[in-house]
Amino acid sequence: MNENRNLIIAALLSAIVLFGWEYFVGLPQMQKERAHQAQLHHAQTEAKPQAAPNAPASVPQTGPGSLSRADALKASGARIAIDTPSLDGSLLLKGTRFDDLRLKKYRETTDPKSPEIVLFSPIGTAYPYYAIYGWVAAPGSAVRTPDDSSTWKLASGTTLTPTSPITLTWDNGQGLVFTRTISVDQNYMFDVRDQVANHSGAPVTLYPYAFVARDGVPNTQHFWALHEGYVGVADGALKDANYTDFKDAGTPPQTFQSTGGWFGITDKYWMAAVIPPQTARLDAEFKASPLGDSKAYQTNYRLGAQNIASGASISLNQRLFAGAKVDQLLQDYEDKQGVTKFHLAIDWGWFWFFTQPIFKALDFLSQYMNMGLAILLLTVLIKLLFFPLANASYRSMSRMKQLQPEMERIKAKFKDDQAQQQQEIMALYQREKINPVSGCLPMLIQIPVFFSLYKVLLGTIEMRQAPFFGWIHDLSAPDPTSLINLFGLLPFNPHAVLPAFLTFLSVGIWPILMGCSQWFQMKLNPPAPDPVQQRMYAFMPLVFTFMLASLPAGLVIYWTWNNLLSTAQQYFIMRRQGVKVDLLGNIMSRTPATRTASTPKKNPSTDSVPGE
Repeated sequence: MNENRNLIIAALLSAIVLFGWEYFVGLPQMQKERAHQAQLHHAQTEAKPQAAPNAPASVPQTGPGSLSRADALKASGARIAIDTPSLDGSLLLKGTRFDDLRLKKYRETTDPKSPEIVLFSPIGTAYPYYAIYGWVAAPGSAVRTPDDSSTWKLASGTTLTPTSPITLTWDNGQGLVFTRTISVDQNYMFDVRDQVANHSGAPVTLYPYAFVARDGVPNTQHFWALHEGYVGVADGALKDANYTDFKDAGTPPQTFQSTGGWFGITDKYWMAAVIPPQTARLDAEFKASPLGDSKAYQTNYRLGAQNIASGASISLNQRLFAGAKVDQLLQDYEDKQGVTKFHLAIDWGWFWFFTQPIFKALDFLSQYMNMGLAILLLTVLIKLLFFPLANASYRSMSRMKQLQPEMERIKAKFKDDQAQQQQEIMALYQREKINPVSGCLPMLIQIPVFFSLYKVLLGTIEMRQAPFFGWIHDLSAPDPTSLINLFGLLPFNPHAVLPAFLTFLSVGIWPILMGCSQWFQMKLNPPAPDPVQQRMYAFMPLVFTFMLASLPAGLVIYWTWNNLLSTAQQYFIMRRQGVKVDLLGNIMSRTPATRTASTPKKNPSTDSVPGE
């Protein structure tokens, strides 16, 4: 096996993984997901409650609607404003429902005047999304507990801020008084402290519960490479499920028993999760139920029995995270507040051992420079890290170039005996101590780094809307220029216009530069003697140009810069090894087929074998 064949195999493997996953796995999944995201069409009032996991009573479920956000908020009832450096919105007193939250620090587009990202939405809107904390009584008990229709009274506070918590009360009229104190930090963590006082004259048993619910999934862009849907940690293990896991009617809930942990619903960058006391034993579940043209998705937990003697009271602290999945913030909640493995809310993927260090390095470098420059500098650092391995590979390739005349002589001598030809070539490799597979190493080294960087750019909030220079205002999005919009002269983004399976046709400036850099790197080597191999080499830069066109611009910039560094490294090593680099001649060379058609045939009796 010669080095040309090795490089072709490596390139084809890369193409199969990149192109195959994107268009034959990712696209069908997106299409199936979108089929479950049709516009929810009819308004519903509150429906029959659904039971919590193994719960002795009910957890409320509601339906979608078609009101505007403002109308839905107005129609729902009295509210308490929420105002923090990171959040604004309101809390519904009826049921103490968290159903109106917007993220102050994040906008829908790179335009700073664009609307804030909406996280929670109230019942009556197209896609309600909310969290609720509550209590249920034991089966058969006549004890009343606050439910989704119970209106709590404001005991203290006017606006929920990091410095001013609010206190709510509800009296069941049977001797039980429920007091709920809600506080919030500077970021996205709410603390829900419940106290129940028993003045009824008899012992009472209650069960606390909490859940996050989403009625339908908005028609936003979804990515096969990133998990969206249910997420949580039960007994220290990550639990996740996709929306599509519940697409079939009658799909049973996924149930868990755990001590502590957390359970939520996650998007690409945002998450809502209910967090029980980390020492409490609980039952939890992921479930979905039919709701109009879509599904009602819910993740919930129920704690064990809370026995309240007559004249006694109990208290319980639970938490709600509702916001952006900022890595350092999640890590702080895990380390300082004891939320078990909260950093797993970010989808680091199978190659987390590559992905996390790459993210940490980029996040650190971006504190001192533009994120695009951080990617370029990281590429240099990665090249330095693997410099000895790449050097050995390029030296081996250079030695094989030096032996090319001898290999051509062997091929000509044994042209009618392929077995003997391969045997002689392998013997040549052994004599010269050359490993023909080593030519694949630079490509193989790049693949895990490529996928890890893809994961970082696509799924971490720190990369969202990170600018570079020129027309690249978001490194996590594809290059917005294309022939379709006259390379940015027309004011629209072709990736937002074309169907998902055609976005690869929108080739921007950076993908074109990447293709040129790859073509230039290939021209360091003389044309392959095999016409089939030569044609494959000729089309590879073009294939990769279209393949990377719909990927994040930061990834294309990385690949382009890596190609240029690899070209310089290979050129330097080949010159040191005494290999002649006829770059201009390689660029001007034509295919064997073209030369055959345009030049007269040589006389076989007078022509010499190439390399002799």
